Amino acid sequence: MSFSNDLKAAQKHLVDSDKVLAICIKKYGPCHLKPHQDHYSELVTSIIGQQLSTRAAAAIWRRVLDLSKGKPPTPQKLINVDEQTLRSAGLSRPKVSYVKDLAHHVIDGRLDMNLISKLPNDEIINQLTAVKGIGEWSAQMFMIFSLGRLNVLPVGDLGVRKAAMNLYDLGELPNPQTLQELSKKNGWQPYESIAAWYLWKSLNNAGVRTIKNT
Repeated sequence: MSFSNDLKAAQKHLVDSDKVLAICIKKYGPCHLKPHQDHYSELVTSIIGQQLSTRAAAAIWRRVLDLSKGKPPTPQKLINVDEQTLRSAGLSRPKVSYVKDLAHHVIDGRLDMNLISKLPNDEIINQLTAVKGIGEWSAQMFMIFSLGRLNVLPVGDLGVRKAAMNLYDLGELPNPQTLQELSKKNGWQPYESIAAWYLWKSLNNAGVRTIKNT
């Protein structure tokens, strides 16, 4: 089954199982989630973008691309570039260490970018969070937006929590356990990523990584 057909199946499932999301799906239309192919660059840009606006992060990434003649830098290239050059491109000192640590993980095989899309979610999180500067939230965003994993519920995401509070009249921001119970009650599995996408969409920021933590 193609990914577009997976999305259609997910939307039908959520319409049938959750009256609240059914309204969202009718209002906002098809989910436009689309996996990316360059997983390594996605991880580099996710590190660069932490605690920054989308515009600022894009400007820094363009300067990083300039270091490799407009192409995404390879892991070896990032290791070879000295710290001051990366600092001049706009990376903070911690982020320089983070992208270099990521590059080392890829080069020495601790993180196999050719294999990562085939791993179960828990193993992906374990491998990614072993890299400096990548936390569980960043790993979950990578699985949803880069790998196109359909069943990831980012329970710590502020946007998901706010949307759930508003749509389900919870009265307060739900904690992770409450979100998991909400998912179970309303039958979001095996399409929790798509449920999250529509929760983001209800805040008019679908696809936006709503908190800039790691």
